[in-house]
Amino acid sequence: MLLPAVAVADQKVTVPLDVGVGPAAFLFFGPVFDDQPIHTGLKLSVDAVLDKEWLRKNQRVIPNRYRKQARKVEEIRISPSIFIPDSFIISPKYRDTGMYGVTFKPLALGLPLSSSPVRFTVGAGLVLTYAYMFSDTLPDTHFLRPGVDVGADLEFQLSKSFLVSVGWESTFYVPQELGGLGLPDSVGDGIFHVGQAYLQFHFRFPYTTRM
Repeated sequence: MLLPAVAVADQKVTVPLDVGVGPAAFLFFGPVFDDQPIHTGLKLSVDAVLDKEWLRKNQRVIPNRYRKQARKVEEIRISPSIFIPDSFIISPKYRDTGMYGVTFKPLALGLPLSSSPVRFTVGAGLVLTYAYMFSDTLPDTHFLRPGVDVGADLEFQLSKSFLVSVGWESTFYVPQELGGLGLPDSVGDGIFHVGQAYLQFHFRFPYTTRM
């Protein structure tokens, strides 16, 4: 859950910062998948995690009008910047096709269906991806497209400072032709749907900031 941003007194607070990183597998459905089903990469996340205990102890930094609302939530996660990448494609050519790229997710919303120690979340977001694909069998392509993703994440809290999560995301882009930036003759001839399976290791540590 996210609370609206409002002007409050500038106060120094310590928040748990969650940094998650781990391997990811990308599936570019269509001609790229037929040529090479899986491309590799990394999944990244950086979030301030405000749980129920933190919200109770730090009510002073929450505006009065939102304190009642904050007491009802189990956890709020806030990304410190929209410029932190969501994932990297790092897939050297091991058969016919290689690919390198990056995805940003400037807007995301998650709905937890269960809470720690096993947290299951479904979510959606807006993404922007750039990837360069080089191939012996397909046209070299600069893929640059916005998209919408939906996914699910299962997180296991092994300790206060270490967690593990697994998940899947399906991203649907504005279709792009191979070898160019235009639209393909048909959706199945270009890049439209990319699936991502990932495993993340999360490390949490205290971080002092001003709110």
